[in-house]
Amino acid sequence: MSENASDTFDSNGGGDSEVDDGDGTETDGGEHPQAHTIRLELVDEPGQLLAALSPISENGGNLLSIFHERGNLTPRGRIPVEVDLECPPDRFETIVTALRDNGVNVIQAGAERYGEELTLLLVGHLIDTDLSDTLQRIQRCADATVTDLSLSAPEGTDDVSSARLRLAARTGKTERVLDAIREVTDGKDIHVVEPLTEVSA
Repeated sequence: MSENASDTFDSNGGGDSEVDDGDGTETDGGEHPQAHTIRLELVDEPGQLLAALSPISENGGNLLSIFHERGNLTPRGRIPVEVDLECPPDRFETIVTALRDNGVNVIQAGAERYGEELTLLLVGHLIDTDLSDTLQRIQRCADATVTDLSLSAPEGTDDVSSARLRLAARTGKTERVLDAIREVTDGKDIHVVEPLTEVSA
């Protein structure tokens, strides 16, 4: 109802957006921390945001700000959340992996992380074989993240269905991503129609 569909928070709990006091404080890890932006997708359920943020602090990250867009859902019907944080360079990959291990869909992590897009088609008994589990297992691939899903089941959920899947992949890691997808789908008798590779905008 409100014209403002998003909320902005900072790690100090106040409304001041300036959270860097410039004192050069180093986080645990010995290296001067660097700022990073991570974009997430969250289910609109109580406790999801807190659960998503825990791996950041637990792995040496310091939250700077959180932009939580409640009124702007992603194509998968989830809430986009943009998190600004700082951490030593060697902790960033650990934080991203920990988020994934917690079931959080990481759309983007750092400006240059994902340089290619893959669009592919999954065909089979997607509902019967637990589509959510399939997506979560694909999501665990360290070099890609699911950004969009379109499901088609014209004959009902008990029959063969198809899903158009879009993933963002690290540049040069396309084959590794496809190998991981094939490993997941082969165990469920799901056919993968090989993708077109797109350059991210």
